[in-house]
Amino acid sequence: MDQDLSTYIDDHKNWITEELKNCIHGLEDIPNRLKEAMIYSIQAGGKRIRPILLIASCEAFGGESKNVLSVAMALEMIHTYSLVHDDLPAMDDDDFRRGLPTNHRKFDEATAILVGDGLLTLSFEIIANDMVLSNKQKVYVTKRLAECAGPTGMVAGQALDMYAENKAVTLDELEKIHHLKTGQLLSFALEVGAYLGGASDSELHVMKQCARFTGLAFQIKDDILDVIGDPDKLGKPIGSDEINDKNTYPKLLGLDGAYKQNEKYVQKAKQALIRANIDSTRLADLIDYLSEREQ
Repeated sequence: MDQDLSTYIDDHKNWITEELKNCIHGLEDIPNRLKEAMIYSIQAGGKRIRPILLIASCEAFGGESKNVLSVAMALEMIHTYSLVHDDLPAMDDDDFRRGLPTNHRKFDEATAILVGDGLLTLSFEIIANDMVLSNKQKVYVTKRLAECAGPTGMVAGQALDMYAENKAVTLDELEKIHHLKTGQLLSFALEVGAYLGGASDSELHVMKQCARFTGLAFQIKDDILDVIGDPDKLGKPIGSDEINDKNTYPKLLGLDGAYKQNEKYVQKAKQALIRANIDSTRLADLIDYLSEREQ
């Protein structure tokens, strides 16, 4: 990763993290233990890939990062809530996330559930209270966020992933699971970032295609890292997918096949950027980074 891109990621990651912490710290009347637990998961590391992609997509179409900060924060809150709930004993039953005890291990299971509930609902409040977005933009953003995160989006993918455990699936079925579970929030980032940056309807159509393939490539890389990644860099043990009998690309295609499928998706995503005339932007660099990352 080149130094300019590394600086871009680090600067935006630190900015988003501070704004998220300040947002929750500044809210009154939250029980202290709940506030502590919410901040614990918000600041527990993480790459902030989704909000950074949203900002980069907005900038690629001429928008300014400061104008989409609230949407970027809302997106990261929903992503964090999904991880807190994914880690629960009834779901993946993980003890560590990003090198730290998971929320239900640090606090307790009931608190972790409430942390997820709180972050999910707070995300929509932040968008509603934004002073930069127009009412029309707020309706569009809220509708798309609810669709991407809800029972026809991310939640549907999580359900299908859970129901498919201990069962063989086809490549098409696996793509559907991951397009929903992982890809929907990434799709939101790229599509809504472009929308708020001023993209035309035809450009938005192309960005939806780019988002689909970016999300699939991102998930394949996650699957590969769970097989051959460095636990110290990942902040969690590897091999959990195999232990939980999860359906993954390496399991279905083999490791070499997973690498080839990842490259196929990356190329399709980059072809979409060319059609949108934004292939020489920071967003293009980020898509390359997602397919090459080590954590």
